Amino acid sequence: MTDDVISVRGAEEHNLKELDVEIPRDKFTVVTGLSGSGKSSLAFDTVYAEGQRRYIESLSAYARNFLGQMDKPQVEAVEGLSPAISIDQKNGANNPRSTVGTVTELHDYLRLLYARVGVQHDPITGEPVGEQSAQDMVSQLLSLPAGTKAMIAAPIVRDQKGAFEDLFDELVADGYARVEVDGERYDLTTEKPELDKNYDHTIDVIVDRVVLSADAKSRITDSVETALEETDGLLKIIIPDPPADLDIGSNTRSTGDLAGEGDDRLTLEFSESLGNPNSDFQFSEIETRSFSFNSPYGACPECEGIGQSKEVDKDLIVVDPTKPLRDVFEAWSYNRSYYRTRIDSVAKHFGVSVNTPWEELDEEIQRQFLYGTDEEVVFERTTRNGTRRKTKRFEGVIPNLQRRHVETDSQGTREHIEEYMATTTCPSCDGTRLREQSRHVLVADTAITEVNRMSIGEAREHFEGMEAGMSDRDRTIAEEILKEIRARLGFMEEVGLEYLTLDREASTLSGGESQRIRLATQVGSGLVGVLYVLDEPSIGLHQRDNDRLLDTLCGLRDLGNTLVVVEHDEETMRRADHIIDMGPGPGKRGGDVVAEGTFDEIVDAEDSVTAEYLSGRKEIPVPETRRDPDGELVVRGARQHNLRDLDVEFPLGVFTAVTGVSGSGKSTLMHDILYKGLARTMNDNTSVDPGEHDAIEGIDEIDTVRLIDQSPIGRTPRSNPATYTNVFDYVRDLFAETKLAKQRGYEKGRFSFNVKGGRCEECGGQGTVKIEMNFLSDVYVPCEQCEGARYNDETLEVTYKDKTIADVLDMEVSEALAFFEANSQIRRRLQLLEDVGLGYMTLGQPSTTLSGGEAQRIKLAEELGKRDTGDTLYLLDEPTTGLHKEDERKLIDVLHRLVDNGNSVVVIEHELDLVKNADRVIDLGPEGGENGGDLVAYGTPEAIARQEGTYTGTYLRDELPAVEIEGPRSDRRKPAKAASDD
Repeated sequence: MTDDVISVRGAEEHNLKELDVEIPRDKFTVVTGLSGSGKSSLAFDTVYAEGQRRYIESLSAYARNFLGQMDKPQVEAVEGLSPAISIDQKNGANNPRSTVGTVTELHDYLRLLYARVGVQHDPITGEPVGEQSAQDMVSQLLSLPAGTKAMIAAPIVRDQKGAFEDLFDELVADGYARVEVDGERYDLTTEKPELDKNYDHTIDVIVDRVVLSADAKSRITDSVETALEETDGLLKIIIPDPPADLDIGSNTRSTGDLAGEGDDRLTLEFSESLGNPNSDFQFSEIETRSFSFNSPYGACPECEGIGQSKEVDKDLIVVDPTKPLRDVFEAWSYNRSYYRTRIDSVAKHFGVSVNTPWEELDEEIQRQFLYGTDEEVVFERTTRNGTRRKTKRFEGVIPNLQRRHVETDSQGTREHIEEYMATTTCPSCDGTRLREQSRHVLVADTAITEVNRMSIGEAREHFEGMEAGMSDRDRTIAEEILKEIRARLGFMEEVGLEYLTLDREASTLSGGESQRIRLATQVGSGLVGVLYVLDEPSIGLHQRDNDRLLDTLCGLRDLGNTLVVVEHDEETMRRADHIIDMGPGPGKRGGDVVAEGTFDEIVDAEDSVTAEYLSGRKEIPVPETRRDPDGELVVRGARQHNLRDLDVEFPLGVFTAVTGVSGSGKSTLMHDILYKGLARTMNDNTSVDPGEHDAIEGIDEIDTVRLIDQSPIGRTPRSNPATYTNVFDYVRDLFAETKLAKQRGYEKGRFSFNVKGGRCEECGGQGTVKIEMNFLSDVYVPCEQCEGARYNDETLEVTYKDKTIADVLDMEVSEALAFFEANSQIRRRLQLLEDVGLGYMTLGQPSTTLSGGEAQRIKLAEELGKRDTGDTLYLLDEPTTGLHKEDERKLIDVLHRLVDNGNSVVVIEHELDLVKNADRVIDLGPEGGENGGDLVAYGTPEAIARQEGTYTGTYLRDELPAVEIEGPRSDRRKPAKAASDD
């Protein structure tokens, strides 16, 4: 072995076949091949897994107890490894508190900047809040009416747990006799307070008792300065009997809380660092945690830092206004006496019948039913002991549900009420998540909440040269902080994420966006000598943005790192130093290296499907004709997020691609407005909240809408492709019909691994058993009882064509298709999986191990298996994710088949081979974020390619032979001859 390669010998992870391969160090290597050929098994499950395992193994047993362990991959040897970092597409941030700013650590630097150089402003007056000297405080006190009695106190303990016995002894030793503890006065010379150490306490030392007047100014000043010294700048003034006409405009005003119930004395609080004599707002010291919405010191108290609140939605309570009053409230059943009594009594109060349709009631009566009556109502309830009457206001249906949601201890009741609640922006903080004081600290006349609402690109411009407007002191403090902020924003721009806003929830990011955020973080770390393993980083990127991403990857390599990238993108392969092509087929027919070398060497390789597409010997053709629409759906006034009051026509009966650069508004238009709007209207799906728009016209032209996204098909290992597509039901029917099964009385339930009876009870039908290894990682070993088969011996004695039920689950889709050729129900469903490029997948593969693209194609196959009535609108989001060109061709054929059956297909996509197959293209842009949200172009792919000012059209020119204009890649291979334009 030489020092300039990573040598892998005898790799047998998953479908790898004793693979020997060398990966050059300090180079950019792409691992490509057909879907399921073993790319991820080599890059992630072998090379990365072994590198990570060795690093953790080098730590002490104590440290490994906290870090966890990785299982050793099935490989004979891996030599020449560096410390390994995986940057995959898993979006692990499901916490609503996690934002782009927090996951990139930008928010940490912003908090530090605002805490150190930010200037507080009064939320009431807008004036800056400055420092107060002892003299300023004395002047404010002397502005009170002469003769006012006051106690000058030092607040030495504020809301802290403890008994404070030693503190009281120290106070006596220092000459202090009088204290107030939790509002009660004590003389320490005669008694010592006995406090419960488990509760919070407030302790004020009474420094002096004075009568405010100009003659006592010297004494008052001495006492104020003494109190400030004891508390590092805090002062409390207690006025036991304030004058009735007392008017003091101080931010320190506070009454009641410290004095105890029934005591109307006045308490004033002062701080040397904070104060505004023209406002009543209460200020506290600003710290970095004051700007954290994950801390009670910074979070908005109403929404607790979430930025959203749940409110009962009137539209979910009254869904059908034609219903009679008795039945109109969805959350209240008239059959229950509690609700019937209230509805009957309020109806009687207004003199209306409970059978009157809701829409015929006066608006004022409707309001009082929903939000509570203005007057008291007589409630009558008949029992066995007679009629009982009670007179009180009716609280209203909506306040009743809101109150019970807060007060109930029943999870079931809470979940029932939440079905009628909608998530709305917190009215207190306007969705900014921070408390009021934190929202009014400014740096360069900008609050931190305004910065959080900026896109990455806007924030970069905002912080550029900010030091120039700062004082010398602030510039010295902020210089390094601003340097870090600008660097991180720059790295985010380099990977094509300038359109993301800092306050965007991390859970809403796509897998590709999450991966590029982590990539930007790694670029910022500046590490050298590291092995980076990436999973299709180009996913979700427009061709225009892909070049910047590749520049970033090459920059990582040039620092002295090794990059191993699983990728299908041709541009990425052209920029790579080395390519490893896996194959020759998917699944069990893969697991070998069919070609490796530079891009030019791969192009000339034989027996490589990848080489056939790269060289132009094989390609995805342009359709001979374009279909004409037979109708249209029109979205009016779309203005959610960055969409600019758009009117967009979605043609029906054709295949439509929605394109545009990253962040241009594609997902907002299709997911938030088109799908949610249709689902709410057509399916009565009240759980979705459509984005802002005026209307969707033409709904009567479609029967139903189906969104096929990349969310998992199941969240437990028990879910698999066979169960999701219902193939397993028919397979179990076949086994239940065998001769032996009938003799023993086995029904189809016997062949389920999810229920007792036929499954192995040792492993619960999982096939594996977890062995806990204390400080080592848990090991999953095949169950000794069933040897990984999931079923007990009696069940496995039943065979169909010499195969057990366990053997069937281990079959690949292609193998099972041939095995069940005679069964039309099974064959039809398996053929659909084969058609969408999943022939390599085993029927029993746990759904938790499927990629987002695989899950989406399984859903597509399941949709194809349903009875086709036509006039269905199918919505897909980047279905080519994770697909090789060969598999992409199969997917395109399936989408064309859907349209040929009378349906409409709308696809968000960047992959040009799919876009050129569309009948119509809707191109959004022109840029991402605030500079996007417009309809740039609409028409056939040829029309888009000929139009100026569209990035998509520019790159399409090289894919369409009927377009005479040259594109940016015209020097490369030309597509094969295609049919006519339009």
